[in-house]
Amino acid sequence: MKSVRERMDIIAAYREVGSYHGAAEICSTTPKTVKRAVEAAERSEPRPPPAHNYDEVADLVAQRVEKTKGRISAKRLLPAAKAAGYLGSDRNFRRLVADEKRNWRTDNHRGRRPGVWEPGDVLAIDWGTIGTLHVFCAVLAWSRTRFVYFADNERSETTLAALAACFEFLGGVPKTVLADRMGCLKGGVVANVVIPSPDYVRFAAHYGFHPDFCEAADPASKGLVENLVGYVKRDLMIPGELSSRDLGRANECGADWMQEVNAALHSEISAVPSTRLEVEVELLGPLPQLRAVAGKVIYRTVDKLSCVRFASARYSVPTQNIGKVVQLRVGDGRISITLLGATLAEHLVVAPGETSILDDHYGGPRTKPRRALRPRTPDEVVFCTLGPVADAFIKGAAASGMTSLKRDLSILVLLERSHGRDAVLRALERAVEFGRYRAYDVESILYAGDGVARHTSSGDALVTALPVVTSRPLSDYQVEATS
Repeated sequence: MKSVRERMDIIAAYREVGSYHGAAEICSTTPKTVKRAVEAAERSEPRPPPAHNYDEVADLVAQRVEKTKGRISAKRLLPAAKAAGYLGSDRNFRRLVADEKRNWRTDNHRGRRPGVWEPGDVLAIDWGTIGTLHVFCAVLAWSRTRFVYFADNERSETTLAALAACFEFLGGVPKTVLADRMGCLKGGVVANVVIPSPDYVRFAAHYGFHPDFCEAADPASKGLVENLVGYVKRDLMIPGELSSRDLGRANECGADWMQEVNAALHSEISAVPSTRLEVEVELLGPLPQLRAVAGKVIYRTVDKLSCVRFASARYSVPTQNIGKVVQLRVGDGRISITLLGATLAEHLVVAPGETSILDDHYGGPRTKPRRALRPRTPDEVVFCTLGPVADAFIKGAAASGMTSLKRDLSILVLLERSHGRDAVLRALERAVEFGRYRAYDVESILYAGDGVARHTSSGDALVTALPVVTSRPLSDYQVEATS
């Protein structure tokens, strides 16, 4: 193997004469050796970068990317590049801009620190949506306890109600609630400082927590809850085929799902969230004795039917509240009716024109309508004194279409005078039992007396009164012995 000096002499000879054979004669070697040395030298020498049609505007692109901190797009920068003399394609220019932005991010990466959470410190919240179904998600940072709540909107009152339900589920209030800049909780932004809405401020003051907001367009700062939103969508909402048309079922499925995932081992903390919550709940703030009322209050006056009307439907309340003004709240497919903080009734929301009734509000199940007898003529007054059997006889006769009932009552009154009240009562009972409402039917029953069969159910013994006759002892029939 030739030394470095020999190879350099061969290369110098080749550059001087310009041929392999001439350099071989000078260096006393073969042309093949000269060729191998020259090719090896060419491979080791750095080659100049290839020319591109965007080299003239590369500096312009680098300056604009630096000025905009890597946010400018190729579409916005292309007109300036063409004005500076770029004649290439749009696709080639997009490649240049992408390379420059990638290089800028490599040199200017801000870096991140992993989150270090303290017990009872931070609760991260966010909304997720699939179609018309919205899900409120919350994660207690230290224990990783997860909470979900389904709704059909993301209004302020819905968000505050979901947050109140989350505090009830956790059993306490954390020090800070971290949210993104959701419009339902944001009153405005001044110098990048988020101003909470007045309702959110009152809610936070009532429960005793500090409302905090993430940086704009920085979802990674609350990645805990961002991951939960995606987890709920792919593990609960899509497989369960949940819909905003049945929020009650959706929240029931959500409660079962929370119980399952909070009892499973969490891969990040290598612990069970529900177990860690038992420790963290001791460091949470206490729930207020008077729960906050979130959202718009609807007032209604209880009408004479002991009902309130909402959305063209009626909902019952206890009868002792007739004439009082009550509060209505609608959410999760239910309507809650309260008075001075006490819950009077809770109903499922029904369609317009329908009525939701609870029997307990009226003292028990609904009874059938009863039409009381109001006798007017003397015969009617006397006959009605017979009591319930007279009531049943008149109503049965009327139902059978007996138009001669008024005339027959006069005859029945006379039968009472001749046969006595007890006998007439027994006869009327038998007449009602067998559906015989004519006066002569009752009279026939009276004449028959007690020697008639009583109506019995199938299989029961038939009991009847037999006539009484004189009897003789058996000794009268004894045959005397003859001698």
